[in-house]
Amino acid sequence: MKELETSINIDVRFSETDAMGVVWHGNYLKYFEDGRESFGIKYGVEYLDIYKEGYFTPIVKSEINHKSTINYGEKVQVRVILEKHYAAKIIFRYEVFNLTTNKIAATGKTIQIFMNVIDRTLELIKPKFYEIWENKQNWKEV
Repeated sequence: MKELETSINIDVRFSETDAMGVVWHGNYLKYFEDGRESFGIKYGVEYLDIYKEGYFTPIVKSEINHKSTINYGEKVQVRVILEKHYAAKIIFRYEVFNLTTNKIAATGKTIQIFMNVIDRTLELIKPKFYEIWENKQNWKEV
């Protein structure tokens, strides 16, 4: 398999926690989103770039496996890994690492599809712009 990766660091804010001071489970999806945005910036394939090419990339599946807690005031690193696939989909894997406790807090995965902006039809073949982008990348073999 081939993949690309990046990571970002996040300071956990009070508004991301529940009454116990623990990061609310729904915020992990926000951390994944922050990681995908960072990935897009690093690799030159941001959401607006995709939109300008005529596509949305909605998430059709998401998974989160919670391993340990993250508390208010701690720092986390979100590692984002894009898997290269032949199908017309985008699959990211995630690792949320608590930098304060040195523990994996969560792992996860999202699957996105290509949808035409105009008529909202599903693309069954990778859009040409995305294939061109993929071919320019320096993929790591794993």
